[in-house]
Amino acid sequence: MAVKRFKPVTPGTRFRVGADYSDVTTNVPEKTLVVAIKKSGGRNNSGKMTMRYLGGGHKKSYRLIDFKRNKFDIPAKVATIEYDPNRSARIALLVFADGEKRYMIAPTGLTVGQTVVSGENVAPEVGNTLPLKSIPLGSLIHAIELNPGQGAVIARSAGTYAQLAARDGKYAVIKLPSGETRMILATCLATIGTVSNAEKANEVLGKAGRKRWLGRRPRVRGVAMNPVDHPMGGGEGRASGGHPRSRKGLLAKGFKTRDKKKSSDRYIIERRKK
Repeated sequence: MAVKRFKPVTPGTRFRVGADYSDVTTNVPEKTLVVAIKKSGGRNNSGKMTMRYLGGGHKKSYRLIDFKRNKFDIPAKVATIEYDPNRSARIALLVFADGEKRYMIAPTGLTVGQTVVSGENVAPEVGNTLPLKSIPLGSLIHAIELNPGQGAVIARSAGTYAQLAARDGKYAVIKLPSGETRMILATCLATIGTVSNAEKANEVLGKAGRKRWLGRRPRVRGVAMNPVDHPMGGGEGRASGGHPRSRKGLLAKGFKTRDKKKSSDRYIIERRKK
């Protein structure tokens, strides 16, 4: 997958850098794995706005993704590589030997016709899912479970990966995409390889309208508001607004909000890089 620049035939294409979708093999999703999404527009069940700057956007359908990969020791052939509007990574349609179909997060290098399988004794090849205790040290992995059977929660977005650094008893030591090093139970599953569509980070929307297509409305800076609307509002002329803080008054840009007594702290060996 690569990105492409556009000829500046309009103001919106002058700075646009978009995906070329050369890795996508079909634009029709598997009908049995698609469900409807209801949009909220940032409103709750009583109609009150609880999230600002949301609304509009192109209509989307949700693709049901198999994050658990719990169909063990049954090989599956990759039928298609598809675009998913709900995530930055590409997805792959798997057709199992017994006829069942499932979507998975597509890793880099996965191609149509390739066979993937999940299990404890399978080969550590791209797209295969194994417990951390069965993966060779130093391997690049993604779609990692935090608790056995929970389903993948770590390293799922485009271009991300973690590295299996060591094993210590019943735990595996993982270096996460954020730079954090932590222990995870070695019985948790992970998929070999890195997540596809790594060039996503180089895309440039090019115009405000494309942000609206994604369901994002214009965001107003706090310093541009009045004092009644935001702690950083008001002032004569272009006042700086004081120390950065949220609309509710909570300090921003460096203020730690993590619980100091969080139970999972004992599994964290090294904090993420600042």
